Amino acid sequence: MQYHIFSPYRVCPLGAHVDHQHGLVTGFAIDKGVDLCFDVRQDSQVILDSETFTGHVEFDIAMPTLVKQGNWGDYARGAKYALQKRFKLEKGIKGTIKGSLPVGGLSSSAAVLIAYVMAFAKANNITLEAFEVMKIASEAEREYIGLNNGLLDQACIALGKKDHLLMLDCESNEYRLIPKAPNMPEFELGIFFSGLTRSLMSSDYNLRVTECKTAAWIVQAYENVPLKTHDKTFLRDVPESSFKRNRDNMPPRFARRADHFYSEHKRVREGITAWETGNLEWFGSLSKASCESSIHSYECGSPELIAIYEAMLTTDGIYGGRFSGAGFKGACIALVDPSKKESIEKEITEKYLARFPQYKDTFKVYFCKSDDGARFV
Repeated sequence: MQYHIFSPYRVCPLGAHVDHQHGLVTGFAIDKGVDLCFDVRQDSQVILDSETFTGHVEFDIAMPTLVKQGNWGDYARGAKYALQKRFKLEKGIKGTIKGSLPVGGLSSSAAVLIAYVMAFAKANNITLEAFEVMKIASEAEREYIGLNNGLLDQACIALGKKDHLLMLDCESNEYRLIPKAPNMPEFELGIFFSGLTRSLMSSDYNLRVTECKTAAWIVQAYENVPLKTHDKTFLRDVPESSFKRNRDNMPPRFARRADHFYSEHKRVREGITAWETGNLEWFGSLSKASCESSIHSYECGSPELIAIYEAMLTTDGIYGGRFSGAGFKGACIALVDPSKKESIEKEITEKYLARFPQYKDTFKVYFCKSDDGARFV
């Protein structure tokens, strides 16, 4: 019997770059993502092909996990690694995986990991709740892949629900799925790919995480709070009042990272109210403010992404938006008026390619809708 898992990509309109500091985040699962079709094998071999990447991946699911191989198969090996810590794995799969959009900014890595965790669990008769899938996939990404991210990506992908905004508290792991208000105008999500693909592992992503932790450490040191090891230090544990008392004594780069964290925390809280009251204009303006903070305080965003964002600011029919993902290459996302999609695509494309004509073959615009989380089809 063949199985088919759809694992959606995600977008995060508010709550940028704060999940790894135990902040508040929001997100949608979208109706584009990763499809994994597979058969369960009677032996322990995993045999995978990809319609997105070249090469063929094979390994034994019952054996200890090998070190990373440096190819797309590492995500399957990572899923195996995290599952093996909890369960005995005996049966492999033979499958093919494909993605429906270019990689970059939509957390394709988390979507792929979640698909593999679900597939290996199914093959080995392991029943997992969505929250468990999310935690296992996150562990695989942090401990095996080596990306120090929080739970935002996996939460959106595993827990998402159509026409609902997910709000996740990354300290307590409590979450809410907030339905679209009855009076809210129709909207879709515009995704504008810069034409640059990216690897978070080769970007400044992990450096930014370290800078945020260092900012927390500096404040705690000034306040004579007992310090924890760096891996257990988070800005969420530092009251904003403590930060404000010591801000001017800190090296400016660390102060800017903390500025972003505290201001983004406020924007998420306001954004929840805007969403609950159906005020898309307000929600969109907060998403724009989030992007401004990402540029100036968190200091991410390639010239290409900043150009797309600036084009969005003067385009009719866009409520608001920001960089997607870590914001080093990848894509920008926007909440848009569906009746103006054609003019939005034309205008953004013209403005962007006027500045970066070298991306005329790789710049892409897509429109999508919110969707349910990862599931068997």
